[in-house]
Amino acid sequence: MDFNLSEEHQMIVQAARDFAQTELKPGVIERDEKQYFPTEFVKKMGELGFMGMMVDPIYGGAGLDAVSYVLALEELAKIDASAAVIMSANNSLVCFGLEKYGTEAQKRKYLFPLASGQQLGAFALSEPEAGSDATSQHTTAIDMGDHYLLNGTKNWITNGGTASIYIVFAQTDVAKGYHGINALIIEKGMEGFSIGPKENKLGIRSSDTHSLMFTDVKVPKENRLGEDGFGFRLAMETLDGGRIGIAAQALGIAAGAYELARNYSKERKSFGKPICEHQAIAFKLADMETQIEAARLLVYKSAWLKDQKMPYGKSSAIAKLYASEVAMQTTIEAVQVHGGYGYVKEYHVERLMRDAKITQIYEGTSEIQKIVISRDLLKS
Repeated sequence: MDFNLSEEHQMIVQAARDFAQTELKPGVIERDEKQYFPTEFVKKMGELGFMGMMVDPIYGGAGLDAVSYVLALEELAKIDASAAVIMSANNSLVCFGLEKYGTEAQKRKYLFPLASGQQLGAFALSEPEAGSDATSQHTTAIDMGDHYLLNGTKNWITNGGTASIYIVFAQTDVAKGYHGINALIIEKGMEGFSIGPKENKLGIRSSDTHSLMFTDVKVPKENRLGEDGFGFRLAMETLDGGRIGIAAQALGIAAGAYELARNYSKERKSFGKPICEHQAIAFKLADMETQIEAARLLVYKSAWLKDQKMPYGKSSAIAKLYASEVAMQTTIEAVQVHGGYGYVKEYHVERLMRDAKITQIYEGTSEIQKIVISRDLLKS
């Protein structure tokens, strides 16, 4: 096995790191506190190729591999997890399904603006009564011949207010169960489509999360993504890839917190020497580094498997499960290393700790990941 990054991968890391440090970092605390959406930076991420990293260049994307994608996400999440989740949702949850299962007309219409950062996409699966249980879709899309009539509510939608293009999942034929679910492409501005207030969240506060409401929205048949009844399978396949993105975000949050704690421990003195020279702190740093390296290998392996077109569902669930746990534990310890200073905003670690929690929740809780993993393990 070769664990060295290629020259191209190293260039991507450096580009993402430079952007995060010079562009994202200066205003990150204010954006978090005031819940400002990073509009100008999303456009710059599009210019850098980060918003359509794995999209084929013929549709305006960068045409890079999944390893490149997680490398960039990790660097952005070290500084601004909100920017990272905006990028991740656009890439993993929207561009992926459109490119793999969209018609040529759909790809040409939607992928170009999404990959360039001119428009944002959102993935609408969760509902008030169907969060982790994606088979229980209460949103309906009644077949009216030449169009579907869409009714229902979606919750916890990342990019919900800023997106222009939405992939919405709805039940068309209740008798068929999850085989009757369809994925529909909805555009902002369609009559009957409304967006709820922005959620006031614990973390990733400068990303926007909203509920979406549909009342007799007429959706043309050509806006269906994939074959009739293919929606549930599309959602599950998308989530497999989405977990790689979440794992990379968690990895970045953990790595960012560790770097801050390590640097602070070299500067802060106690009992006549830097606190990193005290075994209690040194051992914390050693544990943090060990866990982060293990998470990094799991994340990179999942991305590599995806690039090799090998099964990666179990691997992505393992990476997401472990990396999110590491993010939470590492950020808690980073606050502890900082002591009282860790509890105030200017040292960044308290924000990273708040951001870390969502990585244990979205794309399925830890328990959901264990279901995915155990099902794979117990297959005959």
